[in-house]
Amino acid sequence: MNIEHLAHDDGQMVRQYEYDDESVLVVDFGPQDADASVDVVDGTVIVVLADEQQEFELPEHAGSAQALMKNGVLTIELEEEDTL
Repeated sequence: MNIEHLAHDDGQMVRQYEYDDESVLVVDFGPQDADASVDVVDGTVIVVLADEQQEFELPEHAGSAQALMKNGVLTIELEEEDTL
């Protein structure tokens, strides 16, 4: 699943912010998922909620990625890949 599918299919609040050298994706799962955890593995963001796991593929152009979860809000920071 990708982030756009999550927003459309599950009705989650999803925002994307573009900066000069990075993009930030923010997904609000709500306060009921405040204890969720997140990890990034090989271009996939893995979110573990109370009793389910969701995986999101990162865009192909993404360089390094960091993800964090706080109070039910998932933030994914994507640094643009350097192209020579």
